[in-house]
Amino acid sequence: MSGFSRTSRFLIIRLGSLGDVVHGIPAAAALRQRYPQAQIDWLVDPRYIELLDLVESLDRRIPFDPRDLTRGRGTARATLRDLRRMRYDAVIDLQGLLKSAVLARLVSARRTIGLPRRYLREPLARLFYSEAPDAGAAPHVIDRGLALLRALDVIDPAVRFPLTIPRTPAAALAAERVGSSEYALINPGAAWPNKRWPAERFGAAAAAVRAEVGLRSLVLWGPGERALADAVAAASSGAAVTAPETTIKDVVAVARGARVMVSGDTGPLHIAAAVGTPVVALFGPTFAERNGPWSPRDAVIARTDRCSCFYERRCRHAVPCIADIGVSEVVAAVGRCLTAHAR
Repeated sequence: MSGFSRTSRFLIIRLGSLGDVVHGIPAAAALRQRYPQAQIDWLVDPRYIELLDLVESLDRRIPFDPRDLTRGRGTARATLRDLRRMRYDAVIDLQGLLKSAVLARLVSARRTIGLPRRYLREPLARLFYSEAPDAGAAPHVIDRGLALLRALDVIDPAVRFPLTIPRTPAAALAAERVGSSEYALINPGAAWPNKRWPAERFGAAAAAVRAEVGLRSLVLWGPGERALADAVAAASSGAAVTAPETTIKDVVAVARGARVMVSGDTGPLHIAAAVGTPVVALFGPTFAERNGPWSPRDAVIARTDRCSCFYERRCRHAVPCIADIGVSEVVAAVGRCLTAHAR
């Protein structure tokens, strides 16, 4: 028996990044399913509060930047004092880094739960957990997060994303720019340069998708990526247009409205998969088995088997391995993905 009741209090820690926060949502949903009247809070980087505002399984979304502790800002210490006063029954660290493990321990919950050492990028984090249940053989971070909950008597393996889909002006403007309520979505940017497929190939793929599937494309962009999005549109022979500036909530709405999305391994890709949009995911230096789409109907094109810069932000070679992916390969995957989701 877990020893928890309907009035138990749980805190999830997953500070970032955007895609990793998305991948933590099924754990919150499973916890809510098992303990419908419990208090479930989430400690997160302030940049991603906007996403958690859409998650229906949570009671509180608590912004926290651990850098504020070293900067001497009183708000961070006040947040920790507030968390300790909550007297949580369990803290679940879905991040598995030293900083998140230390935070989990500082909360002073009755139990502190994290991943076993072999799954941690920073093995010292294990020292701060009171429990580290076996996550099994499943490679995906979603499954590992769900496996942690076995310590809390949560054994439901279902992957759920209880997200409220907003209606936003930017989403309406995006459809207006495309000229149709049906469109493909392209996300060419990524924080890691070696996760980016070349802009001219995204443009060529958009032109082929319009010719073969009849969909124009909308090109997303984030901070510092407007020029990249414009380059994709310019290379598309009129088949793609640049999206308006978007917030995270806008991305959720725009992704939900898309017929299909093509993207590298980055946050908007995982948002699209979470809201049920068919995705074609392009992978280079990261493993799709760990971070990629979880639906068998989605398509993954990977060059990880040729990569020697695993989980490095920048490629050590002249050309990143993801550049080996061809336009025809992506366009064929779009067709397969649309067919699979239509069944």
